[in-house]
Amino acid sequence: MKKIIALAGIALLATSVFAQKVLKVGATPEPHAAVLNLVKEDLAAKGIDLQVIEFTDYVTPNDAVEAGDIDANYFQHIPYLDSFNKEKGYHLVNAAGIHVEPFALYSGKIKKLDDLKKKATIAIPNDPTNEGRALLLLQEAGLITLKEGSGITATPLDIKKNPKKLKFKEIEAASLPRVLGDVDAAVINGNYAIPAGLSAKKDGLFVEGSSSPYVNVIAVKAGNEGKEEIKALVEALKSDKVKNYIAERYPNGEVVVVF
Repeated sequence: MKKIIALAGIALLATSVFAQKVLKVGATPEPHAAVLNLVKEDLAAKGIDLQVIEFTDYVTPNDAVEAGDIDANYFQHIPYLDSFNKEKGYHLVNAAGIHVEPFALYSGKIKKLDDLKKKATIAIPNDPTNEGRALLLLQEAGLITLKEGSGITATPLDIKKNPKKLKFKEIEAASLPRVLGDVDAAVINGNYAIPAGLSAKKDGLFVEGSSSPYVNVIAVKAGNEGKEEIKALVEALKSDKVKNYIAERYPNGEVVVVF
């Protein structure tokens, strides 16, 4: 009798495992993948097998969602998503906003913004929206003035005034921490600054304000935002568990939740 019950239990377990829905989500390592891995057990309890696929660039995870190779991604902000859709003709949509990673200007050579010398070289991201975001940050810091009407798609060609005659190097976002020692300063995305041991609050010469419109979102292909697995993922991410984790993991404001 005990053997029958045991076998029945194994069969039930096997059935529940095979009945799980697989949800593949692409993410850059930190904080995105770390946060996703935090809620894997919560989703497993709802019959969802969350599989986190890590990417180290900003292009491949969008290609993968559009192609249907993965169900969603978590790494980008809305202006980048909109720009990507326009450029590639893709159909990605925002399923939910989760957090903001404030941009910051970092340097391995100076400690204060006032110490930035004339003709200093500043590295900035080379993808369209993050490059514009970086230049807007430098304008807010009083280092440059952009032409009227310049926005998130601004490039160095849109600089109207450059009193310090700063020079700019357009670098792939993921490589910015690695070139920090080769330039006078660099504007670095939070998800690349954090793994490099950089804290916006402690190390940033100038930091983007907390009211930033660049909210990092769960992106899916249009029409999939209403799927139960996606809704369950969003619910799991918008939890006190995630909020407390981020507050403890990033006490210096490197990551700020928006829920």
